[in-house]
Parts: sequence; structure tokens; C-alpha cells
Amino acid sequence: MSVVKINVLTVPAEQREVLEKRFAARASAVEGSDGFEWFELLRPVEGTDQYLVYTRWRDEESFTAWMEGTMKSAHGGGSEGGERPKPAATGATLWSFEVVQSAGPKGA
Repeated sequence: MSVVKINVLTVPAEQREVLEKRFAARASAVEGSDGFEWFELLRPVEGTDQYLVYTRWRDEESFTAWMEGTMKSAHGGGSEGGERPKPAATGATLWSFEVVQSAGPKGA
């Protein structure tokens, strides 16, 4: 059963472009990960300053392996020296879900 992880990022208006460019620059950091199924960065359009980072994984173990490996390195956890750039988000919350039902377009 697939699992979905939604990272809710609070991003001030002046940091939106920075956040989007950072995600674009490291898009391939997740795509080759074992168990990875899908990614979407969702930009707010009205009434909120929260971006949603949607990822779907084959199972919880695949997500955990990515978190402890590639993701940690991409976010500076494995960096040697040098200064890390200031985060674009001022807050983050991780939501976790199991996929119990899904559908796609008919005939696809």
C-alpha cells in the first residue's frame, strides 16, 4: 500500500521564488530513489502562505530510507563546511497518509 507524505511549508511572499528555484534545482534528488512514486510542489493561490510538497512512496520504509539518505544530504545534513543558505520557509509540518483508494482518468 502506498504512503503519501505532505510537507506543509509556511513561506513568506518574498521567499516564494527562492523556494521554487531551490526545488527546481534539486528535482532529481528524489526521482531516482527506491520506492519513490510521485512528487508535486503545490503553490498557494489564495488565502494562505503555505506550500504543499506532495510525495507518494511504495511504503514507509522507502520514505524513511530517502529521509535518512538523499534528503538529508540535499538539505545540508551531510555537507562538509561551507555555509548553508537560509531556509525559504519559516515553518514546516509533515502530514502522513496511507492510500486506501485512488483513481485515474478512464482509458489511461
